[in-house]
Amino acid sequence: MRHIVLVSLLLLLVSRETSSSIQEDFMHCMSTQFGEYTRSFEIIFNQDSSLYSYILQSSVQNPRYLNATTPKPLLIITPFHESEIQAAVFCSKNHDLQIRVRSGGHDYEGLSYLCRTPFIIIDLINMRSIEINLEDETAWVQSGANLGELYYALAMKSLVHGFPAGLCPTVGIGGHLGGGGFGTLLRKYGLAADQVVDAYLIDVNGRILDRRAMGEDLFWAIRGGGGSSFGIILSWKIKLVRVPETVTSFTVLKTLEQGALELVHRWQYIAPKFHEDLFIRILIVHVGNGDQKTIHANFNSLFLGKIDRLIPLMNQSFPELGLRAEDCTEMSWVESTVYFAGFSKGSPLEMLLDKKQLFKSMFKAKSDFVTEPIPFHALEGIWGRLLEEEMAIMIMDPFGGKMNEILESEVPFPHRNGVLYNIQYMVKWEANGVMASNRHIHWIRSLYKYMAPYVSRSPRAAYINYRDLDLGTNKLQNASYSEAAAWGIKYFKSNFKRLALVKSKVDPGNFFRNEQSIPPFGEIKHL
Repeated sequence: MRHIVLVSLLLLLVSRETSSSIQEDFMHCMSTQFGEYTRSFEIIFNQDSSLYSYILQSSVQNPRYLNATTPKPLLIITPFHESEIQAAVFCSKNHDLQIRVRSGGHDYEGLSYLCRTPFIIIDLINMRSIEINLEDETAWVQSGANLGELYYALAMKSLVHGFPAGLCPTVGIGGHLGGGGFGTLLRKYGLAADQVVDAYLIDVNGRILDRRAMGEDLFWAIRGGGGSSFGIILSWKIKLVRVPETVTSFTVLKTLEQGALELVHRWQYIAPKFHEDLFIRILIVHVGNGDQKTIHANFNSLFLGKIDRLIPLMNQSFPELGLRAEDCTEMSWVESTVYFAGFSKGSPLEMLLDKKQLFKSMFKAKSDFVTEPIPFHALEGIWGRLLEEEMAIMIMDPFGGKMNEILESEVPFPHRNGVLYNIQYMVKWEANGVMASNRHIHWIRSLYKYMAPYVSRSPRAAYINYRDLDLGTNKLQNASYSEAAAWGIKYFKSNFKRLALVKSKVDPGNFFRNEQSIPPFGEIKHL
């Protein structure tokens, strides 16, 4: 036994010495690459730094991965300038280190800050500028900015411009646009990625490329195909969209006794066919404890217009909900982003700038796309399963409208015409232990299995921004296209092959990789 302990200690010391040597070599490499601009800033933090743990944990949105066994980066780099990222790419390649790039830290499986092999994190927290040009109705947004900062910046410039992205203000621009991105303007304008008209990217050779320099194939791939597979995206040029000065929001809660089940069943048939100005999603949640536990269905809506236009439209399209004028609140579009973020009515716009996520807890999530209404008896089965968990939620986002008009191949996100709605399943828990985590993860996997007959098939589709490693993972260094297709076709359908072909051209050695990155098509050519 003593012999085993001594060997273990010796291996630990050797590992630390090796890590220390790699760090020193990497730091020396970086110092030779930096210009005078960088020398006045502290941007590299090792595990001995007093700020290391704070920076590492600051934007981790799933505490499930904050434990002693989670692999930690050798270094965290917080660049202010693109030249510092170029240096990090060069030195990482030279020292066989992997790179993880983090903008908002919302990757559901933690792939923006986790890795099984020695790695560094490039945290874009200092690269968050937003430049709005109302003359041509565009904006340049750096990848480190988050959605809340973008929405707030728009509000300071205009009351009639918006952007069709997600609901959570702390989500980073980089990951969101890289995976497609959708929110309450989905049915009117499509995805966030549909609005991208240019970008700056650092490729595997350290070159900074805009749309013209990178070419249309690579520009297509980064808009919804998982941008981190192809390089490090510095900033995005986006088209702004027009919104009315006044919009209307409402949330109508229905219990089982008030016909929640029947209303959800009816919603499936009509929500994708509503006028494109009307978006009504459903949040199905478990509430109460013991004998008092039950299920509520919250009908949560944004309408691009005033109440006097909404009520007749609802009476015609969805009279069963019984919407009344007093259920509705008129506000500006940017005020609606505060409302949908979960803040109370009347909260100041500055809440969009709060980097602390509401309701932060450990979680596991999965997703589906529905192409035919789920039968009533199957909805009853879902209700029963949701009652088994204390913090379970099912979110149903309607498609249709503009989404039906955009081709599956327009950007890598293929879930368009024929999709009735998207489902996000999520279970949360407080105790961070292996047994607790396994129990909750088993539950959501069981629910996912139950749903198989009622959702899309061949493939059973999923949304990359609701990342789910249960769908399959790559062998990190030698990922093959055929193996990656197990999960890739679910996210991207027939677009997956085109993404792999682009990867073969721009990163044939598969330097930018993770457990669910796009692999090169064919044999990997190591650099």
